[in-house]
Amino acid sequence: MQTNRRQFLKTTAATGIGYWVAGGVRAQESNSPNERIAMASVGIGGKGSSDSGDAGSRGDMVAICDVDTMRLEGTGKKFDKAKQYTDFRKMLEEMEKSIDAVTVSTPDHTHAPAALMAMRMGKHCFCQKPMTHSIYEARLMGQVAREKKLATQMGNQGTAGGGLRKAAALMRAGAVGTVKEVHVWTNRPIWPQGGPRPEPESPPESLEWDLWLSAAPERPYGKGYHPFAWRGWWDFGTGALGDMACHEMNMPYMGLDLRDPISVQAVTSGHNKDSFPKWSIITYEFPANDWRPGLKMVWWDGGKRPPEDLFGGQQPKGSSLIVGDKGLINGGELVGGTPMEVQYPESPGHFDEWTRAIRGGEPAMSNFPDYASGLTETVLLGNLAVWVANDGEGEKVLWDAKNMKCTNIQGLESLIKPTYRKGYTLDA
Repeated sequence: MQTNRRQFLKTTAATGIGYWVAGGVRAQESNSPNERIAMASVGIGGKGSSDSGDAGSRGDMVAICDVDTMRLEGTGKKFDKAKQYTDFRKMLEEMEKSIDAVTVSTPDHTHAPAALMAMRMGKHCFCQKPMTHSIYEARLMGQVAREKKLATQMGNQGTAGGGLRKAAALMRAGAVGTVKEVHVWTNRPIWPQGGPRPEPESPPESLEWDLWLSAAPERPYGKGYHPFAWRGWWDFGTGALGDMACHEMNMPYMGLDLRDPISVQAVTSGHNKDSFPKWSIITYEFPANDWRPGLKMVWWDGGKRPPEDLFGGQQPKGSSLIVGDKGLINGGELVGGTPMEVQYPESPGHFDEWTRAIRGGEPAMSNFPDYASGLTETVLLGNLAVWVANDGEGEKVLWDAKNMKCTNIQGLESLIKPTYRKGYTLDA
């Protein structure tokens, strides 16, 4: 049952998520309702194809950027008035006064460099999931967005779905009783992972390899890095967890406020600290908050799944299981428990939430400061546990969220806060 914002506030008063309850800052209105938003897109292949298409259909595309000139040529036919660039820094510097908003749909390691530069120029920002490559970047992007009063959104499109919002509201309303544990899973990776680097070779003529590397450490091009298999490499991607958890953890994160875990531990197939493992099982521990007790969440990837007995004789549905003391939510569907009507806000559509916010309206649910930053931090903390589980089973990582610090294991600092290659800026 979908109702208005006031009713949603009554049922979710303790969530601490989203602008409804976290005091989200409305963006400073930069366009009148009748003006077109001047859009620019960084990354126009893969998911960037649909993101730039969404942006172009809701505004005027004035600039497009991609390190692959073949992609630029193809997308340039669609946006024939847009200026073309291979370097997002040059695009932002030259087009600063002509751009209102930017989409970022690049490999993970370039999300924060491009988004931070745009936001520091006062540009509204849409960034694909995971929002960043590192925990520090996620927190910094949330802080900059808040300070600049910008309209922001992470591209985890399911956040706008009525089914996801309903399941989260059921959890919060007590439909399954006290939640004891959460399980989420994915069939990823579906790209090569867990092996040695490809042999060095010359990059395709259309690819600006040095610009593709952007802030990452230098290495020679190898077959498979571009356009898809980059996800399996620590320097560029965030593995199966980063690829899918901003989707699969989204519903329990919304319903249970799964911010700031106190520990995380992983069991993996083993890895060489260059490529992610073929599979991992990651256990998060969350402290009690002011409305629910502490609980654990377990992430499964690479074909691993939760034990069948957790499902109470049901078949697994979707990619999540919420286990309460009175019932289950299996793939968003209530099993047992207490059936009830719940209230949640209706969305105009994921991308439309962002453009509404650009025009001074309500912030998008998955805005950076109040939602996406916290979700991304939770997700990426799991990869610290994966890193120390390079021999299969890793030590438990004890986490001080306030200070973004592992309190019991040395040597994780560069994963938490990376050092950028010369020519790219992390801190202003």
